[in-house]
Amino acid sequence: MKSKSFVGFLIVFLFMVSCKDEEVLPKPKAKIRLEYPQGKLADLETENFSFKFNQLANAEPNGDQAYTISYPEMKGAIFLSYKKIDGNLAQLINDSKRLSYEHAAKADNIVEQPYVNPDNKIYGALFEVQGNAASQSQFFVTDSTEHFLTGSVYFYTKPNYDSILPAASYLQNDIRGIIETLRWKK
Repeated sequence: MKSKSFVGFLIVFLFMVSCKDEEVLPKPKAKIRLEYPQGKLADLETENFSFKFNQLANAEPNGDQAYTISYPEMKGAIFLSYKKIDGNLAQLINDSKRLSYEHAAKADNIVEQPYVNPDNKIYGALFEVQGNAASQSQFFVTDSTEHFLTGSVYFYTKPNYDSILPAASYLQNDIRGIIETLRWKK
């Protein structure tokens, strides 16, 4: 009889010692880690410019002097728009910056990264939008006399910055590649 009461006492003691006053919280849901392969480069040639882009994407004309580089696996795209400069360079730059900063209402931060390549006459800026904005990146580049190209990244899903961050970073690297390989045509 003593061993039964001792076992019972031991169980009650262990139960009381194991109970703590800490609040039990559920673990947050895990997010999958997305990694994308580095694709080979393909050429996009137009009458006004050319550049290299990721071969894992599909490049298609999208209207007059507009192009879409689609990434079906990521459900995203880079939208490009070309304009000839006709004494309106300041207006084109202001419009491009305004479009980028319109995302400030939903963004946590907007990082502007200037780009200057005088050898190839390419000047512009890349805007990285951090937060739950509709577009995570925009850019513009120009030769400051004839050509002006803008681009934006959009995903075909509701913006959740934490979830799309790997894809947004991947597309930002592709944008940098586009800017660095861009060549104007006369």
